[in-house]
Amino acid sequence: MSEKVTKIGVLTSGGDSPGMNAAIRAVVRTGLYHKLEVYGIMRGYNGMIEDDIFKMESRSVANIIQRGGTILKTARSKDFYNEDGRKRAFDILQKRGINGLVVIGGDGSFTGAYKLSREFGIPCVGIPGTIDKDLYGTDFTIGFDTAVNTAVESIDKIRDTADSHDRLFIVEVMGRHAGYIALHSGIATGAENILMPEINTTLDDMVASLSEQEKRKKLVNLVVVAEGYQPDPNNPDLRGAAEVARIVQEKLKGLETRLTILGHIQRGGPPSCMDRFIASRMGYHAVECLLEGRHNVMVGILNNNMHYTPLEIAIREKQRIGEDWMNIVKILAS
Repeated sequence: MSEKVTKIGVLTSGGDSPGMNAAIRAVVRTGLYHKLEVYGIMRGYNGMIEDDIFKMESRSVANIIQRGGTILKTARSKDFYNEDGRKRAFDILQKRGINGLVVIGGDGSFTGAYKLSREFGIPCVGIPGTIDKDLYGTDFTIGFDTAVNTAVESIDKIRDTADSHDRLFIVEVMGRHAGYIALHSGIATGAENILMPEINTTLDDMVASLSEQEKRKKLVNLVVVAEGYQPDPNNPDLRGAAEVARIVQEKLKGLETRLTILGHIQRGGPPSCMDRFIASRMGYHAVECLLEGRHNVMVGILNNNMHYTPLEIAIREKQRIGEDWMNIVKILAS
């Protein structure tokens, strides 16, 4: 499509994250300021295929900036995986006259946007909305700060109990493929060990460390585990804190161990000030991108400056956790 963008659609897709509503609000009000028609697409790409779309006004996004989740709902669409499903979605957009899209989500959502744009010429702009903070091209993703703060608050409470008992506490945080929540919450709560999918930390090393700490009569032993961590790379079906706890109990029979899985509590709740702020900033710049003709990019923030990464690269590349972070963990926990 080469015509000027006049009607834009906004959707949220994949896992929800705190701050998505702030991003929706910014997209809608920026679009209306520029005299665009703005349409909300319900339940991600499912709503696009099923024409579950409604026109949004300023009042549509009143009093939502402080709410977690997403007023547009979210889902993963199996039909959108194939070209026939994307063609049906494109036909709906054409019928509605929608000639620009803002997609709030993660790499799976951006993959759908990239394919839709490549096959049918719809200009798309992505806003990184994921608690995992694993997208390339941005220092921040919407929802990460809130999720980490939720994890830190919970782990601090667990540490109070750990301080009262001679026990090892193993805490699982979210992160199926990325360990950023585990890394940040573990450092912030003084965890002795942090286990993540990206770093090949063997349990033998951790058990040896725990044994040494037990000899030194260290008062608190706390391990933070990302849900995607695999103790045995040859057995990918065994993962997460439950498996870690089982192995540790087998090898350190005298050490009383307790397991806590924080789960989806990390996704919910009011977004932090940081998440509201970056979501508002990204939502504003996403609309500006469509108006300026800067299409098929992800809006990000690097070194406090707006940064625009082609969707193809944002999908292909990943944020990396360096070994230096593990050195920090090791030194600060000693």
